[in-house]
Amino acid sequence: MKYQLDRIDQRILSFLVKNARMPFLEIARECGVSGAAIHQRVKKMESMGIITGSRLLVKPQALGLNVCAFVGVSLSETNKYNEVIKALKQIPEVVECHFVTGKHALLIKLYCTDHDHLMRILVHTIQNIPYIQSTDTMISLDQAIERRIWVADVPVKD
Repeated sequence: MKYQLDRIDQRILSFLVKNARMPFLEIARECGVSGAAIHQRVKKMESMGIITGSRLLVKPQALGLNVCAFVGVSLSETNKYNEVIKALKQIPEVVECHFVTGKHALLIKLYCTDHDHLMRILVHTIQNIPYIQSTDTMISLDQAIERRIWVADVPVKD
């Protein structure tokens, strides 16, 4: 059974994506429904897998992780994708990995303390993983936009 999001659900998600700690009663006031209704709708969206949890976000720089890099990874054998992913999961600096179209098979995002640390991870760890043929590294100079996901903020009309 597929759960169809209505305008109130979309509005609830819009508020929670912006601030996961926003009280349900405040969301209820904004949506013109009861706090119990918000609670029931959120629980329903959790049970359907639409909401998969909430997270505490920490600025990487606060932990001394001053270098963010994106690495395109080419594989020597694309059918070895799962083995490469398993090895990448063991590297704490790797925070995201996407199987992508285009020049590379994978695009990973990682955080390091400095450029020396990045070089060690690339040369001594990532490039030593079997089936990784080559890497192409881009260092982020600034993060101009930061958001988790976009949810349409649909006004609820009386």
